[in-house]
Amino acid sequence: MFSDSQDANDLSHEENARFIVDLFHRITMHHALWFTEVRHQMGQEKALEMLHDATTKSYGIQMKHLAGLLGFSMVDGVPSPLLEMEPEKLNALKTRMAKNWLVGDGVWFQTVEKEEGMNEAKRCNDSCWAHFSPFEAHSIRNILNLTEHPGLEGLKKALGFRVYACINSQSVVEETVDSFVFQMNKCRVQDARKRKALPDYPCKSAGLVEYSYFARAIDSRIQTTCIGCPPDKHPADWYCAWKFSLNESH
Repeated sequence: MFSDSQDANDLSHEENARFIVDLFHRITMHHALWFTEVRHQMGQEKALEMLHDATTKSYGIQMKHLAGLLGFSMVDGVPSPLLEMEPEKLNALKTRMAKNWLVGDGVWFQTVEKEEGMNEAKRCNDSCWAHFSPFEAHSIRNILNLTEHPGLEGLKKALGFRVYACINSQSVVEETVDSFVFQMNKCRVQDARKRKALPDYPCKSAGLVEYSYFARAIDSRIQTTCIGCPPDKHPADWYCAWKFSLNESH
């Protein structure tokens, strides 16, 4: 792409802009690889604790310098341009970010499927959820300042802050003292397949990992049971449903 340039200090204006975009990508990947290696060396629980500390410190330093360079201020850790956005536009940005996450997930799946087939793509997808669900749960725990054992009420609240909650429709039903049922009523992935007259994507293997790992990361006493998830048959008003139960003996 930069065939006429000698090095990063010898770029045209457009090349410089493209190079900066690539630097954002490298920063993101380096951050993720640090976490991956610390997890490998020290275990997931320790790595998640260190991830929070490293992210908080790194974010503060990076945003301080970007704010000074680009001429915006930081207000309690939030860039002022976000705070100054119209509510509708800010909500649209939140939704777009969640959709971008789903786009990235889908593109990775399709890339592996194209090169290695459906079975390998599903295997990688399920393994990815085994790492992402505890991470997302840990991130949400910090946002909500949840206690070590927030119980079913903590899990219900946490489910409302997942990325999926921004782009899908979900509900909690059949609540009892020691359990509740969570339903995914509308799913962007499955709805898209339905519009194309395609069968449901068989996501049960990933869902078993996704939901059980998330719930356990919120509260280790919570057990997860699948009520139904494609390729299982399901009613028209939900695609998948999961029962979460609190086992006080754990």
